[in-house]
Amino acid sequence: MRNFTFYVPTEVEFGKDTEHKVGELVKKHGGSRVLVVYGGGSAQKSGLLDRIYGRLKEAGLEFQSIGGVKPNPTVELAREGVAQALAMKADFILAVGGGSVIDTAKGIAHGNANPGVDLWDFWTGAVSLRKTTPVGVVLTIPAAGSEMSASAVLTNTAIGQKRGLSSELNRPVFAILNPELSFTLPPYQIACGITDIMMHTMERYFVPEEDNETSEALAEALLRTVIRNGRIAMKDPRNYQAMSELMWCGSLSHNSITGLGSRGDWAVHQLGHELSARYDVAHGASLSTMWKAWALYVYKSNPRRFARYAQHVWGLGDGGDEERLALAGIDATVAYFKSLGMPTNFKELGVPSWDEALFEELAYRCSYGKTRTIGHFMVLDVEKMRDIYRLASEV
Repeated sequence: MRNFTFYVPTEVEFGKDTEHKVGELVKKHGGSRVLVVYGGGSAQKSGLLDRIYGRLKEAGLEFQSIGGVKPNPTVELAREGVAQALAMKADFILAVGGGSVIDTAKGIAHGNANPGVDLWDFWTGAVSLRKTTPVGVVLTIPAAGSEMSASAVLTNTAIGQKRGLSSELNRPVFAILNPELSFTLPPYQIACGITDIMMHTMERYFVPEEDNETSEALAEALLRTVIRNGRIAMKDPRNYQAMSELMWCGSLSHNSITGLGSRGDWAVHQLGHELSARYDVAHGASLSTMWKAWALYVYKSNPRRFARYAQHVWGLGDGGDEERLALAGIDATVAYFKSLGMPTNFKELGVPSWDEALFEELAYRCSYGKTRTIGHFMVLDVEKMRDIYRLASEV
């Protein structure tokens, strides 16, 4: 097991009606002037925003709001939020929504604390992030895990780039998790969330280290729980128990606990980001599209790992040929994604056309102009990235 530091300062309020605690939680964490960030019309139509506003008023807090966050959140909207936060002298940013809303709120928080610095400079690494504004979350979508994570992803639509920022300053100070707030989600959004939760776990599971028993067991248990309850939630999105398990698994999948003592891989995320940036597809869909091609390309570098995954997550076999088990585990995962209605290749994703020029371009952009490699399970250079994109068009 490798050395690690584990610090998750997020206070979690889990369960029914917990959104009513939002005012007291904001005050507890030092907020007095709050910018509320939300997405589309669902938070308004459901009455959730009105309930949030009511609790903020009862707590004597001043607030304004900014909406319109969409999947694949943009740095452009985050910049608008920064300008509004600075104008109102906000000292707290409150996200009401899912991962896209939370990541936008994180961006606004960083910009508000660092006036004069363009947000994108933090995401490219041109400027180091050293201070931020506290962020709280009322979660409505079990998926991205951003409510407890140290990461945030934004898209710069002007240049067609999607980048992630990893920093402990990204972790919210509190997260309110009421599974009932997810009851109105459409099936496709639930499916994308299930995929995202699984991939956050598998990116930490398929790693070079194999002497990490506790973290491996946690990851395997989480995956089994998501797979089982995902099936239930897809049939009955108002099943409180199933949505509870998914919501908590979403938080645990991305708060670092399932990868302690090892290096995360994150190649599938990096490969998928380029699809999201180019085609504006849902994050979960980009991940399910790339996973099969990635797995088939890399599994022979360590079939034992994939064989263990097949046994401990999918309950396949009790030993025997490692390669056979490895391929069976890959097939089971792909079949599960398909059962959710998720794409597993370019055609199913709806990529309009592809050729060698597209594979070259995607790989070039994913490698940041041939200046980086990605992954640890297998280190991928630009040529290997190109091969995997090509494979995703074939499988």
